Amino acid sequence: MPADVYLSLVTSLFGNRQTLFTGMLVHILTYLVVYHKTEDPVFIMLAVAFVVVFANRIFLFARFSRAQKSAWTVQDIRHWEMRYVLGGAATAAILGIGCGYSILQFEDTFVELACVAVTMASMVSVVGRNYGSRLAVNLQSLACCVPIIVGAAFSQDPYKVLLSIMLIPFVLTTQAMAKGVREFLYENVIASREMKKLVVSFDTALNNMTHGLLMLDPQNRIEVINRKACELLNLGDQARLKNCDLDVVLRYGVRHTFVDGSMPNLIQRQLAQLMDGTTSRAIMQFSEDLVMEFSASRRPEGGVVLIFEDVSARVRADRRILHMARFDSLTGLPQRGYFAELVLEQVAARSKSGVVGFMVLDIDEFKHVNDMKGHVTGDRLLAAIANRLLTLAAGSATVGHLAGDQFALFFPNDDRREDLEQKMRDMHAAITGCYEVDGTPFSVTFCAGAVLIESSELRMEEWQIKADLAVFESKSRGKGNLTVFAQEMDARYIERQRLKTDLKAAVDAGALEVVYQPMFVLDGSRIACCEALSRWTHPEKGAIPPNIFIQIAEEMGIVADITRFMIRSACRDCATWPDTIGVSVNLSVMDLRNDDIVKTVLDALADSGLAPTRLHLEVTESSLIEELSAVRAILEKLRTYGITIAIDDFGTGFSSLSYLDSLPVDHVKIDRSFVRDIGEDAKRFKLLRGIVNLSRQLDLGIVVEGVETREQLALLAKYNCADLIQGYVFSMPIASNAVADLAEQAEKKQTSVHPAHVA
Repeated sequence: MPADVYLSLVTSLFGNRQTLFTGMLVHILTYLVVYHKTEDPVFIMLAVAFVVVFANRIFLFARFSRAQKSAWTVQDIRHWEMRYVLGGAATAAILGIGCGYSILQFEDTFVELACVAVTMASMVSVVGRNYGSRLAVNLQSLACCVPIIVGAAFSQDPYKVLLSIMLIPFVLTTQAMAKGVREFLYENVIASREMKKLVVSFDTALNNMTHGLLMLDPQNRIEVINRKACELLNLGDQARLKNCDLDVVLRYGVRHTFVDGSMPNLIQRQLAQLMDGTTSRAIMQFSEDLVMEFSASRRPEGGVVLIFEDVSARVRADRRILHMARFDSLTGLPQRGYFAELVLEQVAARSKSGVVGFMVLDIDEFKHVNDMKGHVTGDRLLAAIANRLLTLAAGSATVGHLAGDQFALFFPNDDRREDLEQKMRDMHAAITGCYEVDGTPFSVTFCAGAVLIESSELRMEEWQIKADLAVFESKSRGKGNLTVFAQEMDARYIERQRLKTDLKAAVDAGALEVVYQPMFVLDGSRIACCEALSRWTHPEKGAIPPNIFIQIAEEMGIVADITRFMIRSACRDCATWPDTIGVSVNLSVMDLRNDDIVKTVLDALADSGLAPTRLHLEVTESSLIEELSAVRAILEKLRTYGITIAIDDFGTGFSSLSYLDSLPVDHVKIDRSFVRDIGEDAKRFKLLRGIVNLSRQLDLGIVVEGVETREQLALLAKYNCADLIQGYVFSMPIASNAVADLAEQAEKKQTSVHPAHVA
């Protein structure tokens, strides 16, 4: 038997001392009364024996109560059991001896009845007092009954003998009853021990939970509350909260901890909804620093279980994530999606329909800032622009950051259309100007697109498209413009989209055409080279100007496809011309962003069999400026194969003269803008001659474009300002099969007259 169970059983023996005192008093008085009737000194002796045993047992009980039982071993417990058993057996033996003696010596009914009655009364109490010890029950039963049976046997009264024999089943029944009580107690002690373990485990788990827990009865009184709940709600000692009303407890915690005096109505409503089953989960903010999430479960017998935790860190993280999703980390402005939400909220809050305005700002040439100063400087410039926008728009417009270098403003005004448009123009003018970043000044202009629309007709997707169309229109007009959307822009946009689709189909089908503009020597006697020019004839709209469809191709990113087509066609056509004539092909900025163009050129030369020395490639100054080192590497690689490199539209770009001595260039093509009016504008002609002299000092060939009159030609020849002439003065662009005939005609033409005399 486990020691703790054994101790419980033995402890039960030493309980209920009042009955022990009462029993001993009855025993002594009974034997004194019997002595008074019989005057037999044996009964005095028995009464004295009772007093001695009783005093000893009282002393034993007192020592047992004072003993430190927690350290007892099984042997210690058994020792105390035996001491109790001996005391109880001694009492029972005195009773049994008194009964047996009275039956044997006296025929007095009173004496026999008194002794037997008090003995049987003690036997009945054996089960109630001594069930904890089988040995105590057995010894006391035998000590009481054996002397009675012996006395009856020696009395020679058969009826008394028969009656005394009936004590045997009484003893057995007493022992069985005591055994049943003892086993029942044993099972309950075991169950109690297990329950204590469960209670301890439950209490340990409950008080070490990371969540707070409240178990309420149907009247919302607290039945169970754990330590974490007290900590979170600052309720103090959990023991004193049992059976307290939850509302009172929470009001105490809130008043002393969270919101200085009263629990918010929102928290009360949320708790009420949790407890009545309307909701099963709720997040409650008790203060700026404390947010808790509650969940509720209904109990079958009534009441509810509330589990809650501190989710302040999670809520703060969610808020940060939401802020990151809504606001641009660089500028701090609402991003596109959240900006649209803010707009819709403001429109929904209007009591009546009215004119509202949108404006999209696109920074002019922002890419140059990133390329020249780096992305860090570019980011700081964007932040500076955002700060100025917020200052200017305070109270009148909502500002958002759409993407990259684009900002958006929404004007929720009730102004007249004309006033609102003027307000938007004033905003555009105010945001334009000088910005200083890291000590560097930047003059910033914006191409802007504006949309004025009735708030009742607002469709977010539509206004963004219209604003973008207006921005595109502004860009086509130059830097720093603001354009208000007009319906015809939509039609032009649709038309342009159709052109894009048709152009893509034409490029894929190889439906573009190539014409060639010859470059003559100065006296016009020979064609040295022909520039390949792309042409597109739309099946419905007819000829589309190159400046339109090339720009569309750049927007679509298919310029490289056109370049491949032009190089293949030019090489193939040039191979059919006289060997003295070369062909020139323009390369775009996109063609020079990687060295794929080298493979394209070499493949075209190999397929056509054209000598590399007959192929000229023209690059614009803008492509040199954007990515100088990469372009230089590509051009040097092409030049190693014998291909001639020329700078096209020379003089119209940025700082072009500073690159002439560092680039692998063979020719410069002077733009037509330097030739126009050279006969009337002496300064322009001096500038042209200065460029020519510098180029000759660098051993560069000179091609002058846009020569249209004999007067221009004569002036250029007089001062030897060109090696080759390209222009209508000699020929318009012609088909490939006309080049050979034109070259033959030039050779046959009489060239004896000096061009300077041709007037």
